[in-house]
Order: sequence, then structure tokens, then C-alpha cells
Amino acid sequence: MTVKAAIKILVIDDDPFMLKLIGHLLNTLGYRRVTSCDNGWAALETFDNPPDLILLDLNMPEMDGIEFMRHLVERHYAGYLILVSGEDERMLQTAEKLVNAHKIHTLGHLRKPINPSELSEMLQNWMPPSQSRTRSLRKVYPVEAVRAAIANDELILHYQPKVNLATGKVEGVESLVRWHHPKDGMVFPDQFICVAEEHGLIDDLTRGIVGMAFAQTRDWQAEGLYLRVAINISMDNLNTLAFVDEITAAICAIDISPNDIVLEVTESRLMKNLSAPLEILTRLRLKRFRLSIDDFGTGHSTLTQLRDIPFNELKIDRGFVHGMAKDKTLSAIFNASLGLAQQLDMETVAEGVETHEDWAFLRNSGCDLAQGYYIAKPMPASEIPDWINAWEANFNQLIEPPDACC
Repeated sequence: MTVKAAIKILVIDDDPFMLKLIGHLLNTLGYRRVTSCDNGWAALETFDNPPDLILLDLNMPEMDGIEFMRHLVERHYAGYLILVSGEDERMLQTAEKLVNAHKIHTLGHLRKPINPSELSEMLQNWMPPSQSRTRSLRKVYPVEAVRAAIANDELILHYQPKVNLATGKVEGVESLVRWHHPKDGMVFPDQFICVAEEHGLIDDLTRGIVGMAFAQTRDWQAEGLYLRVAINISMDNLNTLAFVDEITAAICAIDISPNDIVLEVTESRLMKNLSAPLEILTRLRLKRFRLSIDDFGTGHSTLTQLRDIPFNELKIDRGFVHGMAKDKTLSAIFNASLGLAQQLDMETVAEGVETHEDWAFLRNSGCDLAQGYYIAKPMPASEIPDWINAWEANFNQLIEPPDACC
């Protein structure tokens, strides 16, 4: 039996015609184990043998698709879900976010009438539940391990390029911390930064990052490579007034200009007292460090921040960038953020550029800089000079995704 033929699929829709149509499409695509139900209660009765994939209509009488999701959560459903509806795109997007909030795996959503090619493409992303759980589970390290990593200099930096959308010139890089774990190999920041913030280690961690980034900036400049280097700063770093003096002393010791450094500020946790962060960020600007509001439009990064803090740069969050060429809601939010930044004379950076379609849309948008996997993944500092030479040499021929950069 082929992989396709082995996948158990449950289709739930109150329209008999849609049930037949979807069943026929699935059969044509090679999926043989398809069960159809015309309401949620009947579907739940089949859960003695749970399906691997559910195609769920949202708008049904008695039990709608949103209520059915709640029953899936109660039954600890481990398979995948595809939402199917005639509702508008924003409604489908909201429903898909609810699926993610429930921690149910989703392959996406389809609008009626269903496009067979879209369904086929979506189904190709299905994988056995054990594999999907392995991908989604990420170890979070205990505080003592994180403290030891900082003390033992196990943290390293990789750098992701930022390119000028108009000229293709590489104008800067963002420094991204990694933990070179002695047993587990490369550990990513979402597995230890939160631990550092919660247990008072973030200042020590940031000092290490700042020292490495400043030293690398100096080394690149000694080689004739002048890049604006961005460093992520936690709002927790901005509760200690000594932070300004520490970072100023560090840059003077390295002998580089503060204007070569961008401090990217993400407010991951709500500030209880604005006075200290406001004083620190204002003093940093006076000392000619550049300030960037990161992940704009998410979390606590709001218009209030733009009003109160003298940022030079606005980074538009990847959630509003990737896929915006096809999504009117995303493009509207992106354009509003871009227009706001331009009116405030701020430089703009679009992060999360993952496809040629994202890139092409951005090049016509008026945004200044772009960053993302379509351009380059984060890389060790030693690889940056050769990568820049290859990128800038091939920029004018950039029509399809460059294999060397992705």
C-alpha cells in the first residue's frame, strides 16, 4: 500500500455535494481511506479509530467547525487539520490561528470551491504524527545549564544579512545568538533566552553578545568591510541605568563608532515602569547608537513605543511580510506600517522574506531593507565576506531563488 493510500482521512461537511466532490478529488489524488460525515457529532463517533487528517467545514448547523475543534482538543487529537469554507479569507485566517492556538497541526485552509491543485499541494506537507511531534517539540534548558553556558563562553553569534532592496547592496547584518552545547550541538535562542530573562541572567548574556558583536565589527572593518551590525536587546536589560555606561565603555574599548551599531529592542514582556527604559534609550541615542523597534505590530511593540522612544528604524514583523503578495490583510498592515515609518523619517526593514514572491513584492513597496531566508540564513562571521561578494555579483541576475543563498 502506498503512503497516500494508507492515510486515514475524515471529511466533515453538511453539504452532500461537497462530500462527494472532496471524496472524488481525494480518490483521484491517490487517497483511498476516506470517510465522510455530514455533521460533527457523527464524526466524533468515528474517533475510536482517529483519522490522520481531517478536512473540516467551518459553517455547519448544530455543531460548527470551531466547536468541533474544541472536541478535538479534549480528545488530544494528534493528526492534521485542513479548514474548508466559503467564508471570507480573514475568517479563515482567524480560524487557522485558533487551530494553532489549540496546538493542533494544520496544513492550511481552502476556500470553496476547492482548487484541486491547491488541495494536492497542501496534502504533500502531511507527515506521520510522530515525525510532526518530533519537529515541534523543543527542549527548554534549566537555569543552571544556561548559567553555565554563559560562564563557560559557550554562546556564539551567527549573522544574517540585511540588503538594500533598491540596489542589492548588503548594508548590515543582525547578530543572532546560538548556544554551542557540548552534547546537543547547536541550540537556538527560543530554548534558552526566556530562561535567562526569567532568572536574572539576561544582563550577563547580553554583555557577552555585545562584546562578541563589537569585536566582530572591528575585525570586519580592519578587513575593509563596513557593515552596520544589529544586536538584540531585551527590555529587561533596560531596567538598569548602568547599562548605558557599560555599553559605551565597551564600544570605546573596541574603538568603533556607535553609529555602526543598531540596538534592536523587542518588548517581549510588558514594562511595569517606563522611566528607566526611556532614560536609557534616550541616552543611547544621544551617544549615537541607532535604535530599532523589532517585531513591530506584535506583542507590546505598539504606536505608544513610536511616540515615546526615539527609534531610527522600524522592523516589520515576518508575520506581516511572508505571503503578503497573496494576502490583502497582510499587505494592508504592511503598507500601513511602512507609511507610518516613512512619515516619521525612520528606516524600514522587512524581516521574514522567504520566497521570490515576497522579494518581488517588497522591491516595489518602497521599503528600505530586507532580511530573510530567501536572501540568506544566519551564518558564521567567517562566511559573511564571501557570501557578500557572491550575492552582490549576482544581484542583477536575481530572478529565481539563488541556490547559494538559501
